[in-house]
Amino acid sequence: MPDIQDYLDGATRVHIIVGDPIAQVKSPSGVTQAFHDRGHNAIVMPAHVAPADLAACVQGLTRVQNVDGIIVTVPHKFATYGLCTTASERAHFLQATNTMRRNADGTWHGDMFDGLGYVTAMRRKGCDPRGRRVLLVGAGGAGSAIAHALVEAGASALAIHDEDTTRRDSLIARLASLDSTRVEAGSPDPTGFDIVLNATPVGMRENDPIPVQVAHLASHAFVGDVITAPAITPLIAAARAGGHPTMTGGDMFACVRDLMVAFLLREEPA
Repeated sequence: MPDIQDYLDGATRVHIIVGDPIAQVKSPSGVTQAFHDRGHNAIVMPAHVAPADLAACVQGLTRVQNVDGIIVTVPHKFATYGLCTTASERAHFLQATNTMRRNADGTWHGDMFDGLGYVTAMRRKGCDPRGRRVLLVGAGGAGSAIAHALVEAGASALAIHDEDTTRRDSLIARLASLDSTRVEAGSPDPTGFDIVLNATPVGMRENDPIPVQVAHLASHAFVGDVITAPAITPLIAAARAGGHPTMTGGDMFACVRDLMVAFLLREEPA
């Protein structure tokens, strides 16, 4: 990565990533590098913003004329949807965003790339969800987006487990309305599933439990996680010890990053 003086000056365009906590995120350097690689004078700066302060933070950033975008991480992905004046169809369905860019009038347009990026990364790892049975743990912002992308990718069945049963059931009902994939409530037991994915923060802390019963994984099961720090979560380590193909949060982030950068720079297809 270049020295900061190579790309930071008064003309630098600024993008803010908001989260609570924020110290664990890897996006600032990766997205800044992607901007630089495209010859774009821009950086990403982390901002630790509590949920109660999010609306005021976005309102303040709206007034900063060299702030072009906002990247969103835990726990703000649902709340930022309500702060967008316009949004993609995907974001409207999920009622969540992970990236916001300026409209011509200075307001915010949102989209959600966690799901599309996750499925893209799975395919790069040789795992196509089409026609396969999937267990997804987590119905939060990232989990909802991944669930939606799995349905769009043609998974034959999707079971969703979340300790927040109201949130889980709301997501199941919305996905079932698409009338394509069979969607139902799941559990931490992965018996019979071809793909097992963790979309919760469980595994970030040293003493966290493993979110699924790895002893019950089918011999061929593909196992994925969304967590980027640590790079190898206890779930991924246990799956690899059992000989299962895996995908890390870092694998996901590489694909999500490319989608976010294309969106922020308006490079994506119309």
